[in-house]
Amino acid sequence: MQLRRADVLEGAISILDEYGLGDLTMRRLATALHVQPGALYWHFKDKQTLLGAVADTVLREVDSPPQAVDWHEQIDELAHRLRNALLSHRDAAELVASTYASRLVSNRIRERIAAVCIRAGLPRAEAELSADTLLYYILGRTVDEQARLQMDSVGALNDEASPLFEQPDPTSRFDFGLGLFVDGIRQRLGNRERGLGNRERGHGLRARA
Repeated sequence: MQLRRADVLEGAISILDEYGLGDLTMRRLATALHVQPGALYWHFKDKQTLLGAVADTVLREVDSPPQAVDWHEQIDELAHRLRNALLSHRDAAELVASTYASRLVSNRIRERIAAVCIRAGLPRAEAELSADTLLYYILGRTVDEQARLQMDSVGALNDEASPLFEQPDPTSRFDFGLGLFVDGIRQRLGNRERGLGNRERGHGLRARA
């Protein structure tokens, strides 16, 4: 039976889930699919291109418009949607972070977040920087969470480290940082509104003078 691109991606994700990112090699994947390594290169020119496609597959359900109405609820929704997708596969946060850095991911979650910030009132440049900040907060937070989960599963976390990880729970820790981000956006929007108001009052005073 002819090897399809979808078969390669499915096999790669299976290896990722079972063995982790470090063991996702072209040779191991070819062996799992019962083909020669060269057969994989009909679909992906190199391993980095394959990893980018795997990352896009992991994020497939993330890139859709948020259902919430208010901008801060939309950010919360997108952030949790991304975190849940990353947690659904072993080492997915590390994989997505590395492929984002090499610009191999076509998923548009960053653009979704930036669009929410623009609709909230931020200039485009600030909205894009805000999207980068939130994206890498989510990736970094989830990389740490997945690493700790794996260490805990093999008993590598000592008795002193485990309670620090569990209290508060990882979701509460994530939400705390997300809340700080939303508060920062809200503060910046407030500063802009006050600045515009002051300028308008200044124009009015000069006009009356």
